[in-house]
Amino acid sequence: MELIINGQIKHLHAAKTIADVVNHFGLNEKIIVIEHNLEIVPREKYEEMKVSPRDKIEIVHFVGGG
Repeated sequence: MELIINGQIKHLHAAKTIADVVNHFGLNEKIIVIEHNLEIVPREKYEEMKVSPRDKIEIVHFVGGG
């Protein structure tokens, strides 16, 4: 499936949900926020939130430091 992730076209053949996208990239759910088609997705909804071709997904990764 073709998704637009952080402004770039990515091909994720097995992605059906936001959780699949998170798993594809090996991301830690506890330190990211995901926006799906301009709406923030609550972490508890990742498993049920379906993705469709050409959906726009923004992934924000928190980085610690000081």
